[in-house]
Amino acid sequence: MPRAASCPAWRGATTSAPWPAAWPRTCARSLKTEPPSAPAAVSSLFAAASSPLAASSNTRPLTAEELSHLLNQLQQPTALAELAVVLSCLGLAWLLIRFWRGKQADPSSIWFGHHVVDGILFPVLALILALIARRVMMDAVPLAVFRVAIPVLSSLAVIRLTVKVLGAAFPGSRALRIVERTVSWVAWMATVLWVSGVLPLVLDELDQITWKIGGSQVSLRNVIEGSLSAILVMILSLSLSSALESRLLKGATDNLSLRKMAANILRALLLVVGLMLALSAVGIDLTALSVFGGALGVGVGMGLQKLAANYVSGFVILAERSLRIGDLVKVDNFEGVITDINTRFTVLRAANGRESIVPNEVLITQRVENASLADRSLSMTTVVQVAYGTDLPSVMPQLQAAVAAVPRVMSEPPPAVLLTNFAADGLELTVSFWIGDPESGQLAARSLVNLALLAELERLGVEIPFPQRVLRQVPSLEVSSGAP
Repeated sequence: MPRAASCPAWRGATTSAPWPAAWPRTCARSLKTEPPSAPAAVSSLFAAASSPLAASSNTRPLTAEELSHLLNQLQQPTALAELAVVLSCLGLAWLLIRFWRGKQADPSSIWFGHHVVDGILFPVLALILALIARRVMMDAVPLAVFRVAIPVLSSLAVIRLTVKVLGAAFPGSRALRIVERTVSWVAWMATVLWVSGVLPLVLDELDQITWKIGGSQVSLRNVIEGSLSAILVMILSLSLSSALESRLLKGATDNLSLRKMAANILRALLLVVGLMLALSAVGIDLTALSVFGGALGVGVGMGLQKLAANYVSGFVILAERSLRIGDLVKVDNFEGVITDINTRFTVLRAANGRESIVPNEVLITQRVENASLADRSLSMTTVVQVAYGTDLPSVMPQLQAAVAAVPRVMSEPPPAVLLTNFAADGLELTVSFWIGDPESGQLAARSLVNLALLAELERLGVEIPFPQRVLRQVPSLEVSSGAP
């Protein structure tokens, strides 16, 4: 907790309990320093107001007598009543979320947080109920269990919120599991230090590690508090951007590219605003960043041209709608369906499952074949040979009808059967047809048409010619015995 919470002046603002006679000397030193910043003061008041024992300070290191007194309180019958109230708060929170989610929701998800809503809402609701119960009971019985329960619920809420937000913002990230464990360890260690009363002592020691940056004195504690504030602001920005993006893209079937562009712009704006607020929370003067911003602009213009070009090209593609999500395109001999358009690259997925990541600049500067820009229909052909002497005027209409009966072949425009070549082995017929779903696979459609043609030719008894090779054995030459 910030050091303001460890001083009698700040403590007196949150509780009317008498102060111990022997107060640590660190408070006198803290009162001589500059007043805390606004974020630190707010967090100090919140920490003091949420202190589980209002009559017994836990914003300073506990003495052996105070720790022994707390352990004795935990052994009193009133501790069982507190424990029952805490369990009732947990049960009531579970019932409320269960009723709100409906009977079809997974009950275990409320406890273990498998889903985003359950994972975040349960500890927050349980914490609110516990704070209300503590406020009601604090004048009736001495509180001890709440001193442990409320920090635990607070840590659980912070862990769940951080993990779910990062999981939604960076899905599939390999480092996400490491970040989850790190956040859990830090939160639970802070909880243990807070409950035991050691956290203010640790913060006071961190306050002694200082160095100068320009004309200001910065301590390690200020850096840690500012970093935590910055991380909190960035997490909230990512959470809001992810919620807006999922809201924009949910159930979208048309204008998906425009919605994707709006989601990308909102994410970029929220991240910029979050970064500015985070820098302000750390204590960095934003006016001093003007020179750095100019230097960064020069660096982008000189060394990061490709990266900047890809970002600009991504917004141009989404704005012009020349390429849309779901279009069948061909880029540099790679044909596939556009599955995603990011700010830097576009993802193409071929019919065989392979994916290609194409920089957006390539889609702007090079030739791109879009088979579904104006019409998603695709014309395809296949070739079949019949023997010479076949009655083509009667066979060709029946082959055309057989192709039209294939499910994936469009009726308009209708398929056509044409005599295109007099080959050496037979008459060559070219069958042309249209399909309306080329993204489902072109080879599969051609295979269905070929099977229909083969079945129809066999039914009509039409011979399919194939090349034949005749081998003749040449008699071996006899060699006279006197030959050299």
